[in-house]
Amino acid sequence: MKRAEKAERIVELLENLYPVIPIPLDHSNPFELLVAVLMSAQTTDLKVNQVTPALFSKASTAAAMAQLDVDTILADIRQVGLAPTKAKNIKRLSELLLERHEGEVPASFEALEALPGVGHKTAGVVMAQAFGVPAFPVDTHIHRLAARWGLSNGSTVERTEQDLKAVFPREKWNDLHLQIIFFGREYCPARFHDLTECPICSWTATKKRIREEMKR
Repeated sequence: MKRAEKAERIVELLENLYPVIPIPLDHSNPFELLVAVLMSAQTTDLKVNQVTPALFSKASTAAAMAQLDVDTILADIRQVGLAPTKAKNIKRLSELLLERHEGEVPASFEALEALPGVGHKTAGVVMAQAFGVPAFPVDTHIHRLAARWGLSNGSTVERTEQDLKAVFPREKWNDLHLQIIFFGREYCPARFHDLTECPICSWTATKKRIREEMKR
């Protein structure tokens, strides 16, 4: 089966499974989303949602966050992975948003990626969810599933993003990014996964891939 045929069937299946797509990270404005996505690296969305209310009650804007010292930020986010580095980045990016963008989150990949702690994936999530700009942020779930499904060779995250953008319609990118993540969590875990029983892997994965994963 060609990639385009697979993609068409995957879109249909995911739309049936997730007709309403919740936003994983709780936020009330683009700045809160940016901070939450930054914190989600090497941390579950659940954990981020547990720690952000205390932080956002103190500072829900770049101007307010820039006024907090790093130790105050760290005290609220200590439970997330790499908290000391993330606290410093949150403080500094807030200052830079004031210096460069009048305290507003810019709707630009280039401007977002120029902020400390903000990589391409984080920028993509913000562009998609805060501003509705088509993006296809690739996290470890999506990277793994794209390889399993034969939609990318899985060599790099960058390559996976290019391959997925090439095979899925642009207007579907933002929904698919979230739908694939939810599908991965619910049906297609990284370990102890029987590909022959999976609603998508069972017909997209190669026999070689199925054999390889059965050995793990």
